[in-house]
Amino acid sequence: MQVLFEVLCGPLARPTTPGVRFGRYRTVSFDGCSSLKVPDTSRNRAWLDRLAHGGYPQLELMTLVETGTRAMIGAVFGPTATGETAYAKRLLHLLRPDMLVLWDKGFDGNDFLAAVTGTGAQVVGRLRSNRRVPVLSRLADGSYLSVIGSVLVRIVDAQITVTCTDGTVFDASYRLVTTLTNARRHPAGALVSLYHQRWEHESAYYALRHTILRGRVLRSGDPVGVEQEMWALLTLYQLLRTVMVDAAQSRPGTDPDRCGFTIAFHAARDLVIQAEGVLPEAPDPIGTIGRRVLARLLPPRRPRISTRKVKSPISRYGERLDDGRPDTSRAITRLDITLLPPPPALPTASRDERPIASADRRRKQRVLALLHQDPDRPWPARDIARHLGDITLNTMYRQLSRWSATGLIRKISPGLYTAVPTLPPP
Repeated sequence: MQVLFEVLCGPLARPTTPGVRFGRYRTVSFDGCSSLKVPDTSRNRAWLDRLAHGGYPQLELMTLVETGTRAMIGAVFGPTATGETAYAKRLLHLLRPDMLVLWDKGFDGNDFLAAVTGTGAQVVGRLRSNRRVPVLSRLADGSYLSVIGSVLVRIVDAQITVTCTDGTVFDASYRLVTTLTNARRHPAGALVSLYHQRWEHESAYYALRHTILRGRVLRSGDPVGVEQEMWALLTLYQLLRTVMVDAAQSRPGTDPDRCGFTIAFHAARDLVIQAEGVLPEAPDPIGTIGRRVLARLLPPRRPRISTRKVKSPISRYGERLDDGRPDTSRAITRLDITLLPPPPALPTASRDERPIASADRRRKQRVLALLHQDPDRPWPARDIARHLGDITLNTMYRQLSRWSATGLIRKISPGLYTAVPTLPPP
């Protein structure tokens, strides 16, 4: 099944397909999905680990997707403890110099950025707000040149104001990093607008998790069976996307995002159940599935916004603060992008690093003291955050993960930490 997927995967858009390119670049994106669940068996737990706060073991899926068609260019999966960037590095060989990679916060590490640019691909991604980068040169469009590691980049700080049909107003700040350093050829406002295409990746995962799987747990109690089912699901997904893109391209000027994945999936299911069209009487370039998709094209995409809801009661993002977005999806009537001025210039020789504030130092000391009170006790991140009382659970997860990566504390399973054992004196 893996070999079959690798035969089928890859970009599907032609150079003339609408909505798939930014200038001469094909837009693609990296993103991970850690909400795929497998049966809670001893073999699966040995492979994936069970969640510290209960529930089914979860699988981490990392994909490289063509955002304009949502086709999968490559995929890997495994335990969630491995980390998103580690999985993404296994897909870097699929990047090409004509690709523009979009990514969310969390992929902005120095090594990963250098590895992506080493393939010849370009980058537009979110940059974490606490990263300190030097201001090398201010550009006319409000962006500025900087350096991350050994890579020359351009930073765009922007404030986005969204006005909905009911008068709701929502503000958000974006800090983007890009290797497209020519501000005249690629204006900052165009890059901010382009970044919205990254969310097409979420639509790909929605089709996989909800339309095909309908939220169910994978079936096999053995890792080999889980792998087989995952490759089969990815193969089915890619086949349906291929039919949808072929159908859209049969009508010049049709954007592939107007093709409904649910329609294609139900059409394919009906053909299997009813055994229709097994041997077509005449050549049909798009087939029954393609014709049904074209018969019920979605209206052209309209701007809309809704809050990001967390439905799982055990999700570590369950305590996300209210960001002001409307509770239900609403159409956007106006979108204003304001470019923010660069921060005060830092010395050009300063290292790109995340400064640790005094509050973070005190928090680190309090966490170490708490863990060493009972060195053998495994502490869930939620309990640590509750003891501290001055930190959100999301921030607590990030800091604990960073401290465990440096060896300051010990991570024994996802979301579960303990003190590093101290050696007796010689």
